Amino acid sequence: MRFAILNYVKPDGFADRLPDNGPDGPAWGAYTKALIEAGVLVGGAALVSSHAATTLRLVEGRRDIHDGPYAETKEQLGGFYLIEVPDIDTALEWAARNPAAATGAVEVRPVHSA
Repeated sequence: MRFAILNYVKPDGFADRLPDNGPDGPAWGAYTKALIEAGVLVGGAALVSSHAATTLRLVEGRRDIHDGPYAETKEQLGGFYLIEVPDIDTALEWAARNPAAATGAVEVRPVHSA
């Protein structure tokens, strides 16, 4: 089964999640390396801060576009991993190892199979 591991991080530590930045960088690099070495990583990406987001809604058939994220939150979606593992329990084991779990939040969602 495929699962998305969504990394929610606090705005003040947003840049720290990149392997070459800040005190948390090595932890993110090690986590990514562990996923690769275990053969479970399918894909993923770090995202630019939510200040660069654009939100779109259709209102009466017209585009309603706003700068910024969909909702104000304490944490920002900083990136995601797409993994393939046998079950939700294994996905949760990987999520618990995610550096965002210690300072922000990690959401695990099954991915629809095509």
